[in-house]
Amino acid sequence: MKLTFLGAADGVTGSRHLVDTGERQILLDCGLFQGFKQQRERNWHWADALRGVDAVVLSHAHLDHSGYLPALVKHGFRGPIHASPATCDLAAVLLLDSAHLQEEDARRANRYGYSRHAKALPLYTKADARRAIAQFVPLAPGRELKIGTSRIRLTPVGHLLGACAVRLEDHGARIVFSGDVGRSQDLLMPPPMPPESADVLIVESTYGNREHCVEDTPAQLAGIVSETVQRGGSVVLPAFAVGRAQALLLVLQRLRKAGAIPGELPIFLDSPMAAEATALYRRHLKLLRVEASEMAHLLDGVRIVADAAASMRLSASRYPRVIISASGMATGGRVLHHLKSLAPDERNAIVFAGFQVGGSRGARLVAGEREVKIHGEFVPVRAAVHHLQGFSGHADRHELLQWLRSMRGTAPARTFVVHGEAEASDAMRQAIERELGWRDVRVPQHGETVAV
Repeated sequence: MKLTFLGAADGVTGSRHLVDTGERQILLDCGLFQGFKQQRERNWHWADALRGVDAVVLSHAHLDHSGYLPALVKHGFRGPIHASPATCDLAAVLLLDSAHLQEEDARRANRYGYSRHAKALPLYTKADARRAIAQFVPLAPGRELKIGTSRIRLTPVGHLLGACAVRLEDHGARIVFSGDVGRSQDLLMPPPMPPESADVLIVESTYGNREHCVEDTPAQLAGIVSETVQRGGSVVLPAFAVGRAQALLLVLQRLRKAGAIPGELPIFLDSPMAAEATALYRRHLKLLRVEASEMAHLLDGVRIVADAAASMRLSASRYPRVIISASGMATGGRVLHHLKSLAPDERNAIVFAGFQVGGSRGARLVAGEREVKIHGEFVPVRAAVHHLQGFSGHADRHELLQWLRSMRGTAPARTFVVHGEAEASDAMRQAIERELGWRDVRVPQHGETVAV
Protein backbone atom coordinates (compact mmCIF):
# COMPACT_ATOMS: atom_id res chain seq x y z
CA MET A 1 0.00 0.00 0.00
CA LYS A 2 0.96 3.62 -0.50
CA LEU A 3 -0.11 6.58 1.65
CA THR A 4 -0.08 10.14 0.28
CA PHE A 5 -0.59 13.22 2.46
CA LEU A 6 -2.61 15.70 0.41
CA GLY A 7 -3.61 18.00 3.27
CA ALA A 8 -3.21 18.74 6.98
CA ALA A 9 0.44 17.68 6.64
CA ASP A 10 1.96 21.11 7.16
CA GLY A 11 -0.94 22.83 8.89
CA VAL A 12 -4.19 22.25 10.72
CA THR A 13 -6.68 22.24 7.84
CA GLY A 14 -7.38 20.51 4.54
CA SER A 15 -7.41 16.97 5.93
CA ARG A 16 -6.91 14.55 2.99
CA HIS A 17 -4.98 11.28 3.23
CA LEU A 18 -4.98 9.02 0.19
CA VAL A 19 -4.51 5.26 0.60
CA ASP A 20 -3.63 3.34 -2.56
CA THR A 21 -4.07 -0.38 -1.94
CA GLY A 22 -3.03 -1.34 -5.45
CA GLU A 23 -6.64 -2.23 -6.21
CA ARG A 24 -8.52 0.79 -4.87
CA GLN A 25 -7.74 4.36 -3.96
CA ILE A 26 -9.48 5.37 -0.72
CA LEU A 27 -9.41 8.97 0.49
CA LEU A 28 -9.54 9.47 4.26
CA ASP A 29 -11.26 12.86 4.70
CA CYS A 30 -11.75 15.49 2.02
CA GLY A 31 -11.36 18.82 3.79
CA LEU A 32 -11.07 22.50 2.93
CA PHE A 33 -7.88 24.43 3.53
CA GLN A 34 -8.48 27.41 5.82
CA GLY A 35 -6.41 30.12 7.50
CA PHE A 36 -3.41 31.73 5.79
CA LYS A 37 -3.90 32.79 2.16
CA GLN A 38 -1.27 30.40 0.83
CA GLN A 39 -3.17 27.55 2.50
CA ARG A 40 -6.60 28.70 1.23
CA GLU A 41 -5.30 28.98 -2.32
CA ARG A 42 -4.64 25.24 -2.33
CA ASN A 43 -8.41 24.76 -2.56
CA TRP A 44 -8.22 26.18 -6.09
CA HIS A 45 -5.38 23.93 -7.26
CA TRP A 46 -6.66 20.54 -8.34
CA ALA A 47 -4.40 17.70 -7.18
CA ASP A 48 -4.03 15.10 -9.92
CA ALA A 49 -3.56 12.46 -7.21
CA LEU A 50 -7.29 12.82 -6.45
CA ARG A 51 -8.32 11.89 -9.98
CA GLY A 52 -8.35 8.15 -9.31
CA VAL A 53 -10.21 8.16 -5.97
CA ASP A 54 -12.68 5.24 -5.75
CA ALA A 55 -14.23 5.99 -2.33
CA VAL A 56 -14.06 8.53 0.50
CA VAL A 57 -14.27 7.79 4.22
CA LEU A 58 -14.94 10.77 6.51
CA SER A 59 -13.81 10.95 10.11
CA HIS A 60 -16.32 13.73 10.89
CA ALA A 61 -18.28 16.63 9.44
CA HIS A 62 -16.20 19.75 10.16
CA LEU A 63 -15.39 21.57 6.92
CA ASP A 64 -11.63 21.15 7.26
CA HIS A 65 -12.38 17.42 7.01
CA SER A 66 -15.39 17.34 4.65
CA GLY A 67 -15.64 20.73 2.95
CA TYR A 68 -13.84 19.86 -0.30
CA LEU A 69 -16.28 17.07 -1.18
CA PRO A 70 -18.43 19.24 -3.52
CA ALA A 71 -15.26 20.28 -5.38
CA LEU A 72 -14.21 16.62 -5.68
CA VAL A 73 -17.64 15.81 -7.13
CA LYS A 74 -17.41 18.86 -9.42
CA HIS A 75 -14.20 17.36 -10.82
CA GLY A 76 -15.94 14.08 -11.63
CA PHE A 77 -15.85 11.90 -8.50
CA ARG A 78 -18.89 9.58 -8.50
CA GLY A 79 -17.95 7.04 -5.83
CA PRO A 80 -19.44 6.45 -2.37
CA ILE A 81 -18.73 8.72 0.60
CA HIS A 82 -18.80 6.66 3.80
CA ALA A 83 -19.28 8.17 7.28
CA SER A 84 -21.19 7.54 10.48
CA PRO A 85 -24.93 8.30 10.25
CA ALA A 86 -24.60 11.40 12.44
CA THR A 87 -21.68 12.65 10.35
CA CYS A 88 -23.75 12.20 7.18
CA ASP A 89 -26.55 14.28 8.73
CA LEU A 90 -24.25 17.06 9.93
CA ALA A 91 -22.11 17.16 6.79
CA ALA A 92 -25.22 17.64 4.67
CA VAL A 93 -26.02 20.80 6.63
CA LEU A 94 -22.44 22.07 6.61
CA LEU A 95 -21.80 21.48 2.91
CA LEU A 96 -24.96 23.28 1.77
CA ASP A 97 -24.11 26.22 4.00
CA SER A 98 -20.52 26.27 2.78
CA ALA A 99 -21.71 26.30 -0.83
CA HIS A 100 -24.14 29.12 -0.04
CA LEU A 101 -21.30 31.16 1.48
CA GLN A 102 -19.08 30.44 -1.53
CA GLU A 103 -21.79 31.75 -3.85
CA GLU A 104 -22.53 34.78 -1.66
CA ASP A 105 -18.86 35.72 -1.33
CA ALA A 106 -18.45 35.56 -5.11
CA ARG A 107 -21.55 37.69 -5.67
CA ARG A 108 -20.42 40.27 -3.11
CA ALA A 109 -16.92 40.43 -4.57
CA ASN A 110 -18.34 41.02 -8.03
CA ARG A 111 -20.82 43.61 -6.78
CA TYR A 112 -18.25 45.67 -4.89
CA GLY A 113 -15.25 44.93 -7.06
CA TYR A 114 -12.81 43.69 -4.41
CA SER A 115 -11.83 40.49 -6.23
CA ARG A 116 -8.47 40.46 -8.05
CA HIS A 117 -10.16 38.37 -10.78
CA ALA A 118 -12.22 39.79 -13.62
CA LYS A 119 -15.10 37.72 -12.33
CA ALA A 120 -15.09 36.04 -8.94
CA LEU A 121 -16.38 32.46 -9.01
CA PRO A 122 -17.38 30.18 -6.14
CA LEU A 123 -15.18 27.18 -5.42
CA TYR A 124 -18.37 25.15 -5.76
CA THR A 125 -22.12 25.67 -5.82
CA LYS A 126 -25.13 24.38 -3.90
CA ALA A 127 -25.80 22.04 -6.83
CA ASP A 128 -22.33 20.53 -6.37
CA ALA A 129 -22.99 20.14 -2.63
CA ARG A 130 -26.30 18.37 -3.28
CA ARG A 131 -24.59 15.93 -5.64
CA ALA A 132 -21.97 15.18 -2.98
CA ILE A 133 -24.64 14.63 -0.32
CA ALA A 134 -26.44 12.20 -2.66
CA GLN A 135 -23.28 10.05 -2.60
CA PHE A 136 -23.25 9.64 1.21
CA VAL A 137 -23.45 6.04 2.43
CA PRO A 138 -23.86 5.78 6.24
CA LEU A 139 -21.63 3.32 8.11
CA ALA A 140 -22.51 2.54 11.72
CA PRO A 141 -19.51 2.66 14.11
CA GLY A 142 -18.28 -0.85 14.95
CA ARG A 143 -19.60 -2.38 11.72
CA GLU A 144 -17.21 -3.51 9.03
CA LEU A 145 -17.31 -2.28 5.45
CA LYS A 146 -15.50 -3.88 2.50
CA ILE A 147 -14.09 -1.71 -0.26
CA GLY A 148 -12.35 -4.06 -2.66
CA THR A 149 -9.86 -5.99 -0.54
CA SER A 150 -9.93 -3.35 2.24
CA ARG A 151 -11.92 -3.60 5.42
CA ILE A 152 -13.04 -0.34 7.06
CA ARG A 153 -14.29 0.22 10.61
CA LEU A 154 -15.18 3.39 12.56
CA THR A 155 -14.55 3.99 16.28
CA PRO A 156 -16.14 7.00 18.11
CA VAL A 157 -13.65 9.59 19.37
CA GLY A 158 -15.87 12.28 20.92
CA HIS A 159 -15.01 15.78 19.58
CA LEU A 160 -18.21 16.20 17.53
CA LEU A 161 -21.46 14.39 16.96
CA GLY A 162 -20.64 11.32 14.86
CA ALA A 163 -16.85 11.83 14.88
CA CYS A 164 -14.83 8.62 14.55
CA ALA A 165 -11.34 7.30 14.03
CA VAL A 166 -11.00 5.21 10.86
CA ARG A 167 -9.32 1.81 10.68
CA LEU A 168 -8.40 0.46 7.24
CA GLU A 169 -7.00 -3.07 6.92
CA ASP A 170 -5.75 -4.54 3.66
CA HIS A 171 -3.67 -7.71 3.16
CA GLY A 172 -2.80 -7.77 6.86
CA ALA A 173 -1.60 -4.14 7.04
CA ARG A 174 -3.62 -1.91 9.37
CA ILE A 175 -3.83 1.89 9.14
CA VAL A 176 -5.62 3.87 11.84
CA PHE A 177 -6.48 7.53 11.24
CA SER A 178 -7.47 9.43 14.38
CA GLY A 179 -9.51 12.20 12.75
CA ASP A 180 -9.96 14.79 15.51
CA VAL A 181 -9.80 13.35 19.02
CA GLY A 182 -12.19 14.76 21.62
CA ARG A 183 -11.67 15.66 25.25
CA SER A 184 -12.18 13.40 28.24
CA GLN A 185 -14.48 15.99 29.88
CA ASP A 186 -16.25 17.52 26.89
CA LEU A 187 -19.47 19.42 27.53
CA LEU A 188 -21.49 17.47 24.97
CA MET A 189 -19.61 14.36 23.89
CA PRO A 190 -18.49 11.28 25.83
CA PRO A 191 -14.75 10.50 26.05
CA PRO A 192 -13.07 9.01 22.97
CA MET A 193 -12.99 5.23 22.76
CA PRO A 194 -9.54 3.57 22.73
CA PRO A 195 -7.99 3.33 19.25
CA GLU A 196 -7.77 -0.04 17.56
CA SER A 197 -4.40 -1.68 16.99
CA ALA A 198 -2.42 -0.32 14.07
CA ASP A 199 0.71 -0.94 12.06
CA VAL A 200 0.55 2.65 10.82
CA LEU A 201 -1.06 5.45 12.83
CA ILE A 202 -2.02 8.90 11.52
CA VAL A 203 -2.71 11.13 14.54
CA GLU A 204 -3.83 14.75 14.84
CA SER A 205 -1.83 17.32 16.82
CA THR A 206 -3.93 20.50 16.98
CA TYR A 207 -3.02 20.99 20.64
CA GLY A 208 0.13 18.87 20.50
CA ASN A 209 2.28 21.51 22.20
CA ARG A 210 -0.02 22.69 24.99
CA GLU A 211 -2.64 21.76 27.51
CA HIS A 212 -6.02 23.31 28.15
CA CYS A 213 -6.28 25.71 31.07
CA VAL A 214 -7.78 24.33 34.27
CA GLU A 215 -9.78 27.50 34.93
CA ASP A 216 -13.56 27.43 35.18
CA THR A 217 -14.42 28.42 31.61
CA PRO A 218 -18.18 28.85 32.21
CA ALA A 219 -17.36 31.18 35.11
CA GLN A 220 -15.02 33.15 32.84
CA LEU A 221 -17.80 33.54 30.29
CA ALA A 222 -20.23 34.60 33.03
CA GLY A 223 -17.79 37.29 34.16
CA ILE A 224 -17.28 38.62 30.64
CA VAL A 225 -21.02 38.74 29.93
CA SER A 226 -21.88 40.41 33.23
CA GLU A 227 -19.12 43.05 32.96
CA THR A 228 -20.02 43.83 29.35
CA VAL A 229 -23.71 44.24 30.09
CA GLN A 230 -22.95 46.48 33.09
CA ARG A 231 -21.10 48.92 30.83
CA GLY A 232 -24.00 48.89 28.35
CA GLY A 233 -22.33 46.67 25.77
CA SER A 234 -23.11 43.48 23.90
CA VAL A 235 -21.23 40.19 23.56
CA VAL A 236 -20.72 38.54 20.19
CA LEU A 237 -19.65 34.90 20.19
CA PRO A 238 -18.29 33.75 16.82
CA ALA A 239 -19.04 30.04 16.93
CA PHE A 240 -18.96 27.01 14.71
CA ALA A 241 -22.59 26.25 13.98
CA VAL A 242 -22.06 22.56 14.67
CA GLY A 243 -20.79 21.60 18.10
CA ARG A 244 -19.53 24.91 19.48
CA ALA A 245 -22.86 26.74 19.18
CA GLN A 246 -24.63 23.94 21.05
CA ALA A 247 -21.97 23.91 23.80
CA LEU A 248 -22.28 27.68 24.24
CA LEU A 249 -26.07 27.46 24.42
CA LEU A 250 -25.78 24.75 27.06
CA VAL A 251 -23.41 26.86 29.19
CA LEU A 252 -25.49 30.04 28.80
CA GLN A 253 -28.64 28.18 29.87
CA ARG A 254 -26.83 26.79 32.91
CA LEU A 255 -25.51 30.26 33.79
CA ARG A 256 -28.99 31.74 33.49
CA LYS A 257 -30.43 29.03 35.69
CA ALA A 258 -27.71 29.61 38.32
CA GLY A 259 -28.24 33.39 38.25
CA ALA A 260 -24.67 33.96 37.06
CA ILE A 261 -25.88 36.11 34.16
CA PRO A 262 -29.08 38.20 33.99
CA GLY A 263 -32.07 35.98 33.27
CA GLU A 264 -33.69 38.66 31.13
CA LEU A 265 -30.60 39.20 28.96
CA PRO A 266 -31.58 38.58 25.32
CA ILE A 267 -29.69 35.72 23.66
CA PHE A 268 -29.77 35.49 19.86
CA LEU A 269 -28.76 32.52 17.75
CA ASP A 270 -27.99 34.13 14.40
CA SER A 271 -27.24 31.06 12.33
CA PRO A 272 -29.94 29.02 10.60
CA MET A 273 -27.37 26.23 10.27
CA ALA A 274 -26.76 26.24 14.05
CA ALA A 275 -30.51 25.96 14.66
CA GLU A 276 -30.70 23.06 12.21
CA ALA A 277 -27.67 21.40 13.79
CA THR A 278 -29.24 21.76 17.23
CA ALA A 279 -32.22 19.76 15.97
CA LEU A 280 -29.79 17.07 14.76
CA TYR A 281 -28.12 16.95 18.17
CA ARG A 282 -31.51 16.32 19.70
CA ARG A 283 -32.18 13.59 17.13
CA HIS A 284 -28.93 11.81 18.08
CA LEU A 285 -29.34 12.14 21.85
CA LYS A 286 -27.93 8.67 22.51
CA LEU A 287 -24.53 9.83 21.29
CA LEU A 288 -24.33 12.67 23.82
CA ARG A 289 -23.37 12.83 27.49
CA VAL A 290 -26.05 15.48 28.22
CA GLU A 291 -29.41 14.49 29.67
CA ALA A 292 -32.30 14.52 27.23
CA SER A 293 -34.26 16.87 29.52
CA GLU A 294 -31.50 19.49 29.36
CA MET A 295 -31.15 19.24 25.59
CA ALA A 296 -34.91 19.70 25.27
CA HIS A 297 -34.62 23.18 26.83
CA LEU A 298 -31.48 24.25 24.97
CA LEU A 299 -33.32 26.94 23.01
CA ASP A 300 -35.65 28.16 25.76
CA GLY A 301 -35.72 31.94 25.67
CA VAL A 302 -33.28 32.01 22.75
CA ARG A 303 -34.31 34.10 19.75
CA ILE A 304 -33.57 32.46 16.42
CA VAL A 305 -32.65 34.94 13.69
CA ALA A 306 -34.27 33.49 10.61
CA ASP A 307 -33.18 35.65 7.67
CA ALA A 308 -30.46 38.04 6.55
CA ALA A 309 -32.68 41.12 6.93
CA ALA A 310 -33.36 40.30 10.60
CA SER A 311 -29.64 39.71 11.10
CA MET A 312 -28.84 43.16 9.71
CA ARG A 313 -31.42 44.74 12.03
CA LEU A 314 -29.84 42.91 14.96
CA SER A 315 -26.40 44.26 13.97
CA ALA A 316 -27.77 47.82 13.90
CA SER A 317 -29.47 47.64 17.32
CA ARG A 318 -27.65 48.97 20.37
CA TYR A 319 -29.23 47.40 23.46
CA PRO A 320 -27.15 44.85 25.47
CA ARG A 321 -27.48 41.29 24.23
CA VAL A 322 -25.54 38.10 23.51
CA ILE A 323 -25.20 37.06 19.87
CA ILE A 324 -24.00 33.60 18.83
CA SER A 325 -23.22 33.60 15.13
CA ALA A 326 -21.11 31.64 12.64
CA SER A 327 -18.38 31.28 11.63
CA GLY A 328 -16.23 30.30 14.60
CA MET A 329 -13.00 31.82 13.29
CA ALA A 330 -14.76 34.84 11.71
CA THR A 331 -13.79 33.68 8.22
CA GLY A 332 -17.25 34.31 6.76
CA GLY A 333 -20.97 34.26 7.45
CA ARG A 334 -23.29 36.58 9.34
CA VAL A 335 -20.87 37.11 12.23
CA LEU A 336 -18.85 39.45 10.01
CA HIS A 337 -21.70 41.98 9.96
CA HIS A 338 -21.87 41.86 13.76
CA LEU A 339 -18.12 42.38 14.03
CA LYS A 340 -18.27 45.36 11.67
CA SER A 341 -21.00 46.86 13.83
CA LEU A 342 -19.77 45.97 17.33
CA ALA A 343 -15.96 45.89 17.11
CA PRO A 344 -15.48 49.70 16.94
CA ASP A 345 -17.34 50.25 20.27
CA GLU A 346 -15.26 49.76 23.43
CA ARG A 347 -18.34 48.85 25.46
CA ASN A 348 -18.71 45.57 23.56
CA ALA A 349 -16.91 42.24 23.84
CA ILE A 350 -15.88 39.66 21.24
CA VAL A 351 -15.39 36.17 22.67
CA PHE A 352 -13.73 33.40 20.69
CA ALA A 353 -14.40 29.95 22.10
CA GLY A 354 -11.83 27.41 20.97
CA PHE A 355 -8.97 27.01 18.51
CA GLN A 356 -8.25 29.77 15.96
CA VAL A 357 -6.25 28.62 12.96
CA GLY A 358 -3.31 30.83 11.98
CA GLY A 359 -4.19 33.45 9.38
CA SER A 360 -7.90 33.59 10.21
CA ARG A 361 -9.56 36.80 11.42
CA GLY A 362 -10.15 35.07 14.72
CA ALA A 363 -6.45 34.35 15.17
CA ARG A 364 -5.54 37.93 14.27
CA LEU A 365 -8.09 39.38 16.69
CA VAL A 366 -6.97 37.06 19.50
CA ALA A 367 -3.36 38.12 18.79
CA GLY A 368 -4.37 41.72 19.51
CA GLU A 369 -4.74 43.31 16.09
CA ARG A 370 -6.68 46.56 16.41
CA GLU A 371 -7.91 46.63 12.83
CA VAL A 372 -9.32 43.88 10.64
CA LYS A 373 -10.42 43.78 7.03
CA ILE A 374 -14.05 42.78 6.49
CA HIS A 375 -15.81 42.88 3.10
CA GLY A 376 -13.00 44.98 1.67
CA GLU A 377 -13.10 47.58 4.47
CA PHE A 378 -10.75 48.08 7.42
CA VAL A 379 -12.68 47.99 10.70
CA PRO A 380 -11.18 49.40 13.93
CA VAL A 381 -11.27 47.04 16.92
CA ARG A 382 -11.94 48.83 20.19
CA ALA A 383 -14.14 46.16 21.77
CA ALA A 384 -12.57 43.81 24.34
CA VAL A 385 -11.40 40.56 22.73
CA HIS A 386 -11.34 37.34 24.77
CA HIS A 387 -10.18 33.83 23.95
CA LEU A 388 -11.70 30.96 25.94
CA GLN A 389 -9.75 27.87 24.90
CA GLY A 390 -11.56 25.80 27.51
CA PHE A 391 -14.41 25.41 25.03
CA SER A 392 -12.20 23.58 22.56
CA GLY A 393 -13.46 20.21 21.38
CA HIS A 394 -9.89 18.99 20.72
CA ALA A 395 -7.92 16.82 23.10
CA ASP A 396 -4.85 18.63 24.39
CA ARG A 397 -1.32 17.21 24.53
CA HIS A 398 -1.93 15.23 27.74
CA GLU A 399 -5.28 13.87 26.53
CA LEU A 400 -3.83 12.86 23.16
CA LEU A 401 -1.07 10.93 24.90
CA GLN A 402 -3.61 9.26 27.18
CA TRP A 403 -5.63 8.24 24.14
CA LEU A 404 -2.56 6.79 22.45
CA ARG A 405 -1.62 4.89 25.61
CA SER A 406 -5.02 3.20 25.50
CA MET A 407 -4.36 1.74 22.04
CA ARG A 408 -5.06 -1.96 21.86
CA GLY A 409 -2.15 -4.25 21.05
CA THR A 410 1.47 -3.26 20.47
CA ALA A 411 2.76 0.16 19.48
CA PRO A 412 2.47 1.09 15.78
CA ALA A 413 5.51 0.41 13.64
CA ARG A 414 5.15 3.90 12.14
CA THR A 415 3.34 7.02 13.35
CA PHE A 416 2.60 10.12 11.28
CA VAL A 417 1.71 13.33 13.13
CA VAL A 418 -0.64 15.57 11.15
CA HIS A 419 -3.31 18.25 11.56
CA GLY A 420 -1.24 20.75 13.53
CA GLU A 421 0.79 23.89 13.09
CA ALA A 422 4.51 23.15 12.72
CA GLU A 423 5.42 23.75 16.35
CA ALA A 424 2.48 21.71 17.66
CA SER A 425 3.10 18.76 15.35
CA ASP A 426 6.80 18.56 16.15
CA ALA A 427 6.13 18.87 19.89
CA MET A 428 3.64 16.00 19.61
CA ARG A 429 6.19 13.92 17.70
CA GLN A 430 8.76 14.44 20.43
CA ALA A 431 6.25 13.70 23.21
CA ILE A 432 5.24 10.41 21.59
CA GLU A 433 8.87 9.34 21.27
CA ARG A 434 9.86 10.50 24.75
CA GLU A 435 6.81 9.55 26.83
CA LEU A 436 5.51 6.51 24.96
CA GLY A 437 8.82 5.19 23.68
CA TRP A 438 7.44 4.67 20.17
CA ARG A 439 9.85 4.50 17.27
CA ASP A 440 9.60 5.91 13.75
CA VAL A 441 7.44 8.90 14.57
CA ARG A 442 7.53 11.75 12.08
CA VAL A 443 5.71 14.75 10.66
CA PRO A 444 5.04 14.19 6.93
CA GLN A 445 5.33 16.88 4.26
CA HIS A 446 2.47 18.08 2.10
CA GLY A 447 2.23 15.87 -1.00
CA GLU A 448 4.60 13.22 0.40
CA THR A 449 3.99 9.57 -0.48
CA VAL A 450 5.19 6.72 1.73
CA ALA A 451 5.05 2.95 1.32
CA VAL A 452 3.07 1.09 3.98
